[in-house]
Amino acid sequence: MVVGMIGLDDVHAAARRIEGAAHRTPLLHSRTLDERVGARVLIKAECLQRTGSFKFRGAYNKISSLPPGERGRGVAAFSSGNHAQAVALAARLLGTSATIVMPADAPQLKLDATRGYGAEVVTYDRYSEDREAIGTRLADERGLTLVRPFDDPLVIAGQGTAALELLDESGGLDLLVAPVGGGGLIAGCATVVAPTRVVGVEPEDGDDTKRSLAAGEPVEIPVSRSIADALQVPKPGQLTFSINRELLEGVATVSDQELIDAMRFLFERMKLVAEPGGAAGIAALLAGKVATESGTTIGVIVSGGNIGAARFAELLGATPQPPAAQPLR
Repeated sequence: MVVGMIGLDDVHAAARRIEGAAHRTPLLHSRTLDERVGARVLIKAECLQRTGSFKFRGAYNKISSLPPGERGRGVAAFSSGNHAQAVALAARLLGTSATIVMPADAPQLKLDATRGYGAEVVTYDRYSEDREAIGTRLADERGLTLVRPFDDPLVIAGQGTAALELLDESGGLDLLVAPVGGGGLIAGCATVVAPTRVVGVEPEDGDDTKRSLAAGEPVEIPVSRSIADALQVPKPGQLTFSINRELLEGVATVSDQELIDAMRFLFERMKLVAEPGGAAGIAALLAGKVATESGTTIGVIVSGGNIGAARFAELLGATPQPPAAQPLR
């Protein structure tokens, strides 16, 4: 099925390109989660992907597809952190350089990792400056290829490979739930699983995709103040929106407290470390924000785990503890 510029064949081609470079992340299951949600829930643990998020799939697919001469001149990107790390590592593996525009207040873990992969980092103020304008200007001035975080067909196709693996191992889904920032992950995955139900999840004050779907066109909102820094995108991309308005059933929103509750559940019950945005799908299910039915199978993508130990402890320690956890099942 082809929607806009992306088709299932593009995702299969991406899977061939990233094979051997990206991890085939595990599919996890918890009976406790099933009981809480009222359906069978399978978790695609992209927090265990290289660079700690699904973003490596799209970045590697894009950069590896560039003609050698173009790739050799280097790449540029703008990102709150996860795409930054993915582009930096993919560039290093493919023998080229990367210049990344990142918020000055990005988590230190993400800044350090991006520099550690060999990229040059240029910082900006996410609340007063336009990262896309800065990234585009840098790319033009230096003759670099801009690797967009979501609004690129090769990036979207790469992200969709997570759903290919999920389908292969699950045997089929009745519903897919995934976080939405710029919309690249859910657009690629929805292309793969169509016509299965697909629901996105955004922070309550970062619901640009939800508002855009209601308006029938991309809507820009103020930058979210949510703890989910990976989902602080003020406007969906043109390409991702064109796909998502056709394939998404809708978008649920979650509070910061619901994100923290999901992070705690994943850590205590499933021994997974997820960053706030990565836990958004689980948060929506645990909070009853997504309609589910008994006897159905739900796939959920835990999209990232890039959070430092101190910040993780701060978020979980600053909230009331739930009743004593039952044994892991």
